[in-house]
Amino acid sequence: MYQAINNPVNYGGLELKNRIIFAPTTFGLSDEEYFEKIRKIAAGGCAMIIVGDVPVGKSTFEKSLFDKKGFAYYQKLARIVHQENCRICAQLHQSDSNMLAMLKYVPGVLSKKFTMQQLRTLLNNEVSPYITKMSQHKIHKIIQGFGEAAVLAVKAGFDMVQVHGDRICGSFSSVIFNHRTDEYGGNARNRARFATEAVQAIRKRLPDLPIDYKLAVRQENPHYGNAGVLESELGIFIPLLEDAGVTSFHVTLANHSSLEDTIPPANHPYFKEQGCFLKFCDEVRNYTDKPITGVGGLNQPDFIEEQLANGRITCAAMSRQLLADPEWPDKVKNRQITEIHRCVRCNKKCLGSLQQHQGTHCIYEKNLS
Repeated sequence: MYQAINNPVNYGGLELKNRIIFAPTTFGLSDEEYFEKIRKIAAGGCAMIIVGDVPVGKSTFEKSLFDKKGFAYYQKLARIVHQENCRICAQLHQSDSNMLAMLKYVPGVLSKKFTMQQLRTLLNNEVSPYITKMSQHKIHKIIQGFGEAAVLAVKAGFDMVQVHGDRICGSFSSVIFNHRTDEYGGNARNRARFATEAVQAIRKRLPDLPIDYKLAVRQENPHYGNAGVLESELGIFIPLLEDAGVTSFHVTLANHSSLEDTIPPANHPYFKEQGCFLKFCDEVRNYTDKPITGVGGLNQPDFIEEQLANGRITCAAMSRQLLADPEWPDKVKNRQITEIHRCVRCNKKCLGSLQQHQGTHCIYEKNLS
């Protein structure tokens, strides 16, 4: 039972002990609280943890590999995860937020005048002019930063890197945000250029490193997501990304809209079903034979086993479910299904608490402590 879930797999050149991955997640916690949460998730039996939003340059707001303190932080994180026989992946990203424009919103954030969603909307309005007017000098500097960050990530102990295909890569990919008239804008091949050159910058420095790509897909009819790759353009983007050096794809809905769309609750008007984003995996599979990770409200072992067994996805990524019960993988392995704390997708203490600047938690935490 659950043979597919528990089978080891070669994921784009990296050996994983099973098919369950912890998806990149924003926590908003103190360092020690975060380390302990990650330790519990790693100890619960998942094969790999993807650490979200690792910047590709020096950063004022985030832990950075490019400074001594930040590098030590990521070294410790990698060590904690490896001690629990779990792999760790760094999600490399560059914000597409205009930092100068962001400064005017800082007082509202500090005074908690803005919710996270309100701030998100304000910053999203600044994305298009920022991307469209960015100088080529800055573009090339950021692209080189992906390569430099990957080298530092490996030195810190990460087993794999993931290029964040939303954020700046996704905004360059999208006609909604990218109105450039040079070689980084216009047709789909040009809009893919930023992302492919970011991947190439990594591959040039690290010829053998597995490179995952978070492929954010924008949907129309009905419209969901603003950055990322339009469904009809996947056939152009995917071969270009593969040629650049991508070894696997982490497929999800594009961002830059409501957080409740990319982290949908159980009562979402469109994405309420189990495996709500797997339809994008089906579309991606038309253009690649590389490993694909699927996400989207996954919590039921029988459903996940079926998707893995029939080859629809190679791995299943979870965030909220492993927050609800970090031991989900081990409980499935040991056939303790009735003991699993199932995520009910209420978004109360995970997304809800994060939006209230209280950090990411779960309604089950008291029961698990």
